[in-house]
Amino acid sequence: MKLSSLVATLSLACGLASFAQASPPLPSMGASPDGTSVSGLSSGAFMAVQYQVAYSASVTGAGIVAGGPYYCAAGLLTNVAICMGMIPLFPPNPNLMLMAAKDFASDGRIDPLSNLQNDRVYVFSGTKDTVVYQAAVNATVAFFKAAGVPDANLVYVKTVPSGHALLTPAFGNSCGANAAPYISHCTVAKKSYDQPGAIFTQIYGPLNPPFKTRTGQLLTFNQREFADASTSMADDAYVYVPASCAKGASCKVHVAFHGCNQSAAMVKDDFYGKSSYNDWADSNNIIMLYPQVNASQALNNPQGCWDWYGYTGANYAFKSGPQLKAIHAMIERLTSPSSGSVATAH
Repeated sequence: MKLSSLVATLSLACGLASFAQASPPLPSMGASPDGTSVSGLSSGAFMAVQYQVAYSASVTGAGIVAGGPYYCAAGLLTNVAICMGMIPLFPPNPNLMLMAAKDFASDGRIDPLSNLQNDRVYVFSGTKDTVVYQAAVNATVAFFKAAGVPDANLVYVKTVPSGHALLTPAFGNSCGANAAPYISHCTVAKKSYDQPGAIFTQIYGPLNPPFKTRTGQLLTFNQREFADASTSMADDAYVYVPASCAKGASCKVHVAFHGCNQSAAMVKDDFYGKSSYNDWADSNNIIMLYPQVNASQALNNPQGCWDWYGYTGANYAFKSGPQLKAIHAMIERLTSPSSGSVATAH
């Protein structure tokens, strides 16, 4: 065989191997565009706030676990410690964030803030959290109230002696831990505290109890079609599709943003598979979207955090921000008419 033919053959083989290894695309599911909601822990909570504010016209509510207010860092890494409540007597100033958000809305870079007046919001800060302190989370609550979220639509849970973690009833560290995988279990009023359930109840109202045995599919999909590697977003992400949604039931979409050091590359399926999100989603017709961000030294993102301080560019907190835009495109895919097929199960 000639060298040129051998090279061509090897190139084709490598290309076919690469193609074979690529995850399938995110399926279109025909989900309802109404009722879309978001939640997250830590950097994921900051990201959930960013998405809720930037795309407020299409978001009905949010769950914020240990996260600060919108545009808190103002694109400056030097502001991160303030935004995490780490500077004594110098908490984030929610009024400055609100002023910035009003300017962005007037320029059309984010949706009108008036949309937030109908949102339902759950906010949480553990009393033993030594990563994002309550001073930062207090500012988040103040921001939402100043932006027009009525007191009746906002719940702030701040007396549970938990560390920096998502709280789930049957998995994770002891309550006060501030350690990987940043998922813990706590007892409140003699019951295991189920944070995903509390978030969904605040956003959607009374729910069916979670299924004890899951009936849906946890799917891996190709995230690269929505965001290139320069965004720090991973090649693959995950979506949980309840059986009812796969069969054509009217379903909502909820996006759960993992925290720093909590992507699948770092904790495998602990966040997207072992928390109780999918149990509640299964019994209440909610499609769960789990986008993923990986660590990137080149982007000054060594812990795999969502961009709430500007490492992807000055527009990171706007609708045009690369990560926000990617999430929006994923939601649009899930709410577009069903293709009649789903991806391969994870």
